[in-house]
Amino acid sequence: MQIRDMMVPLGDGLSVEVRRIRHKKTQGPTLVFLHESLGNIALWRKFPERLAKATGFDALLYNRLGYGRSSDEPLPRPYDYQEREGSVLLPRLLEELGLEDVVLIGHSDGGSIALIAAGALGPRAHALVTMAAHVYADYLTVEGIQEMMARYRETDLREKLHRYHGDRTDDVFKAWHTVWLDEGFQKSMNFRDWLAAIECPAMIIQGEEDEYGVPEQVTDIVAGIGAAAIPLFLPDTGHSPHLEQPDLLLEQVCDFLLRETA
Repeated sequence: MQIRDMMVPLGDGLSVEVRRIRHKKTQGPTLVFLHESLGNIALWRKFPERLAKATGFDALLYNRLGYGRSSDEPLPRPYDYQEREGSVLLPRLLEELGLEDVVLIGHSDGGSIALIAAGALGPRAHALVTMAAHVYADYLTVEGIQEMMARYRETDLREKLHRYHGDRTDDVFKAWHTVWLDEGFQKSMNFRDWLAAIECPAMIIQGEEDEYGVPEQVTDIVAGIGAAAIPLFLPDTGHSPHLEQPDLLLEQVCDFLLRETA
C-alpha cells in the first residue's frame, strides 16, 4: 500500500490536510475516517492502515479545520458545526478528490459527523461504522468533559495533547469544551432527523464502559436508522475502541464491511 499526505483545497480559501492509503489495484469503496474532537490523523494510530489492508479498500483520513496543517476554524464553534462538517465540507472534500463510493468510519464527534454525512450522501455511502457517536448531549458527556477540564489543568494531559496538536493545543481543547458545555448547544443538539435519511448498512459501536455516553445513544441511533443498523457493545472498553481494543474492533468491523459491501 502507498501512503501519501497532501493538502486539498475546499474553496473559500480553505484547505485540509489529508492522508490517503491506496492499494496498487483499487477495488471497492474508500474508507473515510472522521476523528474525535481531541483527535487528528495521527491519533488514529495504525487502525486505518490495518483495516485498509484487511478489507482491500483504500482509505482517506483528514484533519478537520483547526487541526494539524488544515486551515483555521471559526471560533467559538457554532452550534451546527457537526452538521456543516457532515453535510457541506466532507461532501466538498470527496468531490474534490473524485470519490463517489465511500464507507464512513467515525469516532465520537467524528461518529456524529459520520451519521450526518451518511444521511447527506445517500447512495454514495455504502456502509457506516460509528464508535461512541452522539445524536444528543447526555449527562455522561457533560460530566466527562468537566472531569477532563480538571485533568487538563492539574495533570500532564496538556503536555500529551501538545505532542499531537502543537501550538493549536489550547485552541483545540477550548473549542471542544466551550461548545459542549454551552447549555444552548446541549438543548439544540439533535441529529435524529439525519438518521431517517440513512439508507446504508450501519454498525453502531460503543464500549460498555464509555465514560462519555449513555448506552441509549446506541439504541436510539439504531432505532432511528431502522433495520439497516446493528448495535455492538464492546466489553472492557471505554470511549476509544480503536485504541483500547484494536484487534477485536478490527475483526468485527472487517467482517461487517466485507459482508455488507460484497
